[in-house]
Amino acid sequence: MAGKPDALRERIAAFAFPRGGVEVVRANRGSTLDSHRTGEPVARLRPTGRDDTVQVLWWRSDAWATPGDFGRVIMPLDEALDFIATEGFFWINA
Repeated sequence: MAGKPDALRERIAAFAFPRGGVEVVRANRGSTLDSHRTGEPVARLRPTGRDDTVQVLWWRSDAWATPGDFGRVIMPLDEALDFIATEGFFWINA
């Protein structure tokens, strides 16, 4: 069954991350991006149910958290992938 979440996961997997590829794993209400190189978590994306917007989370050594100090980060998938690719804190353990 090819639903919207599957289409989002395919787009995530096809994205060319400059710091190496990621494995896209179905996870709690979304997808976890694990580094191919280290196996460590890079980010989690949770679809909002509105178009292709997602909530972006990052791994803070022991739990998922919102990046920054301003609450939930929600953006279209393409912007979220660029954000993850360019912000170094996502890649600390990856």
